[in-house]
Amino acid sequence: MIANLISQRHLERISGDAANGTYLLQEATQRLSGARGALQADPAGAFALAYDGLRQAVTAALVQQGLRPRSEGGHIAIVEAAQAQFGDAFAQLNSMRRVRNQLEYPRNPSDLDINRTDAEQAIATAQRLIEAVEQLLPELGIWQPN
Repeated sequence: MIANLISQRHLERISGDAANGTYLLQEATQRLSGARGALQADPAGAFALAYDGLRQAVTAALVQQGLRPRSEGGHIAIVEAAQAQFGDAFAQLNSMRRVRNQLEYPRNPSDLDINRTDAEQAIATAQRLIEAVEQLLPELGIWQPN
């Protein structure tokens, strides 16, 4: 899967200091904090921030392996790479991506309807998976093709 994403130019290989995902994990935590802060006044904004935080955390795991998403196809590449490498626990990232896209590119007013419970669930999911990435990050080495 990773080799395919590289050949499709959705991921690129990086090395050296660039292959350190720590700063992205810090960014993920900040976004999650922002999601919590926005929850009361703006559930849709809180949902989007929770998704962004989770996406940053997963990107941190990829960067730690010497893989960087490219702007073309980057969000779906992150989802596919996470599921391929880390399992179904990260499948919720794709569900959250779809909802975030619906919020970002609505077709009608109901596409913007995110209630507080939905946003709270997104924040809880992001928190759980960001914590998983925090545990995983020190164990990751540079990705090598088989």
